[in-house]
Amino acid sequence: MIEARILGEDEHVELIGGFLVAMTPQGISHARVIGRLNRLLVRAVGEDLLVRPQLPLTFADSEPEPDLAVVRADEAQSGDHHPRTALLVVEVAGDSLRFDRGPKAALYARAGIPEYWIVNLEASAVETRRDPDPAAGTYQNTMVVTSGQTIVASSVPGLAIDVASLFR
Repeated sequence: MIEARILGEDEHVELIGGFLVAMTPQGISHARVIGRLNRLLVRAVGEDLLVRPQLPLTFADSEPEPDLAVVRADEAQSGDHHPRTALLVVEVAGDSLRFDRGPKAALYARAGIPEYWIVNLEASAVETRRDPDPAAGTYQNTMVVTSGQTIVASSVPGLAIDVASLFR
């Protein structure tokens, strides 16, 4: 669509389930949490993994741009497509919380993303979803990790984050 000049390069939309969805503008706290989380993820992953901030993933009928995704480095090196999967996807949610819990969670579960985090800015908490059921578009395990607790990734070895550090 960009090549056909239907959309400009700077338009903030993503393809979800075959539909173009407008992306909400980032507030200061949203941007600050993405920056902190990006720094922590980059430090935690090994050479075989890559952190992709706000870059596309390509699924069958969708091309979401999660706030952060941890992918295998070899998957990210393709010159002809965006990664088709991720080990961990993170969305930072303020106004987008309902969408991130609903359609986005279903999208990531259908794509078989093993772990999905929603950083809830209002609650200063991280909601985790694990063990996707792609056929149902749901996650089997959900948990809320609050300030004062540590979130430990099941899909990225060695990744543990003090939740309070995201919101300071």
